[in-house]
Amino acid sequence: MPSGRTSYPELLRLLAEVGEGVYLLDEQRRIVFANQSLADWLNVAPADLVGRTCRYQSGDGELLAASADALCPPPEVFQGQKATGVVCKPAADGHLERRCADFIPLAGEAGQSMGVLAIVHAEAPSADEETSGVISAFDGQISTGGAESRHLHELIQRFRQQMARWSGVERLAGESPAMVRVREQIKLAAGGTAAVLIVGPPGIGKQHVASAIHAATQRQWADLPNIGVRPASPANHQGTLMPVSCAALPPEVLLSTVAAMSDRHSRAAGEPLSTLLLVDVHRLAAEVQPEMVRWMDARPPNLRVISTSPEPLETLSQREAFRADLAQRLSTLVIHLPPLAQRRDDIPLLAQMFLEELNGQGGKQLRGFKPEAMDRLALYDWPGQVDELAATVRQAFAQAESFEITAADLPKQLRLAAEAARFPRQPPEPIDLEKFLARVEAELIDRALRQAKGNKSQAARLLGMTRPRLYRRMVQLGLEVGEGE
Repeated sequence: MPSGRTSYPELLRLLAEVGEGVYLLDEQRRIVFANQSLADWLNVAPADLVGRTCRYQSGDGELLAASADALCPPPEVFQGQKATGVVCKPAADGHLERRCADFIPLAGEAGQSMGVLAIVHAEAPSADEETSGVISAFDGQISTGGAESRHLHELIQRFRQQMARWSGVERLAGESPAMVRVREQIKLAAGGTAAVLIVGPPGIGKQHVASAIHAATQRQWADLPNIGVRPASPANHQGTLMPVSCAALPPEVLLSTVAAMSDRHSRAAGEPLSTLLLVDVHRLAAEVQPEMVRWMDARPPNLRVISTSPEPLETLSQREAFRADLAQRLSTLVIHLPPLAQRRDDIPLLAQMFLEELNGQGGKQLRGFKPEAMDRLALYDWPGQVDELAATVRQAFAQAESFEITAADLPKQLRLAAEAARFPRQPPEPIDLEKFLARVEAELIDRALRQAKGNKSQAARLLGMTRPRLYRRMVQLGLEVGEGE
């Protein structure tokens, strides 16, 4: 850390007396000092911050870990770039309270990184600073990019704060009308025990939605008055989320699993609300479906059923591919998850969230994506849906050598898709058979007339037809008739 005429203890004493928030990070992103002004703003004790590692992610986890992560400078600062950024904390009204912060890299005599000095100012960033990315005014090498990444970083912070009680939150991110509707439907489902059907293509995150419903229900259920099915046990007694694969389990094993879970909840009046998750219910064996109809009618009130399917069960029943009465019982509330290609505006936020989750593992820290890389992500059709996007970000994260993911870090298929989008395949021109044959016939008549030197009788003989018929065809084809034999 700093050396020179001022001793290290003296430096800390001076920083402690500064009226603005000040903290020091070592080269491992650990907080080694935090003054009282900073701690007062965060509503924590300085000693509770010291020793915490800052990760460039969006404040997920318990309070102190989230507070430390909120203080993390952009990753390029640890590579010697001075920068001004924004640090945030959750405010009492549920919004994020922002403050401008200066980040000053500290280097030893040999130029090696020794950490970062951060100064948190009392004022919030202006509207111009918010939209421009808050560029610092220091002399020397300055961080000037990352406005979009920083904006996404803050959107994720707000989203995580609003969705703190839900699990699987990363698959629910997005500001498209379709995803706003999905989150409203999840809240509705979590408020009751009605059967829920989650519809969407493979890889879109249907089981994550089921987990979110179950987790949110547990909190709401614990707050309800005792109505005979609510547990009398402590509030931390959580119900079970039991996934059952309708495709993998033999019919007799599936029925015995469902019966055992139902029996446990029927006999135990204090058992908390649990969820039976029927994964790929569209593949439920035909011989099992009548039994499931009877079971749905008799299931205990503290056992809710959620099912997943690539298409609505009602549609399957219309094709006689699924029992209509069972489809009706499983589809009290239907949640449709649209494919990524239908909500491309959500892709940047999802990609940034997956990147920050990798940052949260504590190793390499990246700020975000270069514009060209993000453009390629947004233009790709994602046949593997959200699962494929998460895997792509993970692969690019491992490849990246700077503090941002570039287009070169992305898998080859995204580059090929981008090139194909630049040169779209033209649809084949339709062939009008009658016009085509008419052009061929006109060409043959013209050649016969030229060979016969305009003599229609001789041209007709060459074509194997009578002169009157030749004459009629020439009129029909719009050819010049003229005079002569």
